[in-house]
Amino acid sequence: MRKLLLLLLFTSVSFSQTNPIITQWLQNTTGITGRHYVSGNPTPINDAVAANVQTVRYDANWVYISATGIPAYITGPFLDGNPSLATAQNKNFKMPLNPTQNTGTPTATTGGNIGIFINGVALFDYRDGVAWSNTTNALCGGPGNPPCAGGPMATQAWNRDAIPAERGGFDCSKAHPAMGNYHHHQNPSAFNLDLAVISTVCDTYPSDGLYVINATQHSPLIGFAYDGFPIYGAYAYTNTDGTGAIARMKSGYQLRTNATRTNGPAVNSTYFNGYFREDYEYVAHPGDPTYLDSHNGRICNTPEYPASLYPNGIYCYFTTVDANHNSAYPYAVGPTFYGNVTATTVTTVPTGTTTYLGTSDFNLSELNIKLYPNPAQEFIAIQSDMIQDNLTVTLIDELGKVIQTSEILQGSTLSIIDLTTVYNGIYFVKIASQKDNKAFKIIVNR
Repeated sequence: MRKLLLLLLFTSVSFSQTNPIITQWLQNTTGITGRHYVSGNPTPINDAVAANVQTVRYDANWVYISATGIPAYITGPFLDGNPSLATAQNKNFKMPLNPTQNTGTPTATTGGNIGIFINGVALFDYRDGVAWSNTTNALCGGPGNPPCAGGPMATQAWNRDAIPAERGGFDCSKAHPAMGNYHHHQNPSAFNLDLAVISTVCDTYPSDGLYVINATQHSPLIGFAYDGFPIYGAYAYTNTDGTGAIARMKSGYQLRTNATRTNGPAVNSTYFNGYFREDYEYVAHPGDPTYLDSHNGRICNTPEYPASLYPNGIYCYFTTVDANHNSAYPYAVGPTFYGNVTATTVTTVPTGTTTYLGTSDFNLSELNIKLYPNPAQEFIAIQSDMIQDNLTVTLIDELGKVIQTSEILQGSTLSIIDLTTVYNGIYFVKIASQKDNKAFKIIVNR
C-alpha cells in the first residue's frame, strides 16, 4: 500500500511539473521593475514595482499566481487623455489545473478581467463600457457620457468595440489602464511590428509587447482564460492533431452588411460598421481547421500540449489578427467562454501548496533574433522571442571597441540602440546570455 501511495504521489507531482498552467508563467527572477512613458518625454521612467509574475504555487486542483499586473515592457503614454498610469494590482489568481468544458449555456465574457497573460497582465474582452442608449439616442457609459441603464457592466443592445474606438489611447504594446489596471483587449504585440501599421505611437515611444508574431513558427502560449484554458498567439499548426504547415488562425466572425441598426444608430462615418460588437456575426467554416469556433478557439495539439501527453488535444483560444497582423474580432476570448469559468482571486494563498520555481534554461540558437533596419541610420532595433532571463546587447566596432551596451530584459522582446552619435561604418551587435552569445553584422550609413 505504501508503494502504491508513493507511486501515486510521484505521478501526481510529475504531471503537475509538466502542466503548462503551472510551468508557463513568466516569473520575475531578475528583479526587473516596470517602466513607463509620459506624454512628451520619450525617455522611460523606472518604477519601483516588480514586473511579471512573483510566485506560482499549486495543490492538487488549483494553481495560484501572484502578480502585480505590471509588464516588463514599457507602458504608456496614453494619448487620448487617459489620466491613469499602470499601477500595481497585487492579485493572487486562483486557476483550475484541470479545466472543463461548459456543456450548458455558454458563459458570456464581461467587462473587466477575463483572463491573465503569462506575465500577470490582465486580459479584457472586446468592450470598453460604452454603448448606445435607446432612451437618449446617444452613447452612454464611459468618460463624458451619461450612465447606461443597468450600470457600466450591463450588456446593452449595441456595445462599443474598444479596439477601433480607443486605438488613439493604446500604447505601443496595444494596451491601456482602467483606473490603474493595465490590460490588453487584443493580441499583445507591438503596433510597429504589424505588416500594416495603424498606430504611430511606437515612433516616439518605442516599446514592444509580450511576443513577436512570426508567421513561420507556432505562436507561444501567452496566457490563460478564466475558464483555465490556454491562450495562444496568432499562428499554429494547420491541423488540430499538431501536424501540417504553420497557418494563421482565423476568426469565424465577419461584419454584417446592414446599413441600419435596429434600435441603434445608422451606419455612417462616425458609427461605422465594426464600431459595435453586434456589427459582427459568426459564420462557420466546416472543413477548414484554421477557422476558429464561436468562442475563438479550437481543440488541438500544440507544443505545450503534445499528442503524446494529450491524445485528445485540449481547447485553445487564439489571439486573432487579419492578414496584415492587425487585431481581428473577437481578439482573444469571446464573446463567450468555452469552459466553466472557475477562476477567481483570493486574499491569501492556502497553506500546503507547492511552489514552482521555474527555469531559465534556453539557447540563443533557439531564439528568433532580428535586427532592423540594416543598413541603419538613427537606431538599430534588436528583437527576440520572449525570454525567461536577461540578454546583454553590445555594439562593437570593427576594431573590437565596445561602443554601447544595452539589455533585452526578462519578459520583454526588444532593445533599441541609439546610433545618432555613431560614425558610418561596419559594426557588430553581440547578444549574450549567461552561457552563450551570438554576433550580427550591421552597417551604419547616414
